[in-house]
Amino acid sequence: MRIDSGGPLGNLVQAMQRQNTAAERSPEEVREGLRVSLSELGKSMAEKAERNRDIDDSDLPKAIKDLLKMIRELRAQIAEKQAQIDAVMRDQSLDPEARRLQLESLQTELASLNGALASANANLVKLMRENGLSPEQMQTAASLAMS
Repeated sequence: MRIDSGGPLGNLVQAMQRQNTAAERSPEEVREGLRVSLSELGKSMAEKAERNRDIDDSDLPKAIKDLLKMIRELRAQIAEKQAQIDAVMRDQSLDPEARRLQLESLQTELASLNGALASANANLVKLMRENGLSPEQMQTAASLAMS
């Protein structure tokens, strides 16, 4: 009997052959053959987790850790927005009206981010008082908020 290698039965036969070949290999050989790659989102999340490791490793309550991470993210967004403003200011190809409109938009976004940062800092102080942190924890939280 001849099996057509292009049909579903042929695919099943090939899959079984691959499975049998894989079963004959040691776990180390299988592991060496595996390759994992992260998506851009995965890479971004891994970088963010690494960036916040000092916050995660602290002995602060979870709510304060979460707020510190938010403060850090807001600071990064503010720096990015400021860089965008600087780039628009340096862009000589824009006509004055287009530059003015872009700057107004970016400055509005920057003001919003600064307001959110001020609010988050006020919430941090409030949470620190409400949680009765030790002086050492207060100092840790303050230094993490500034870094």
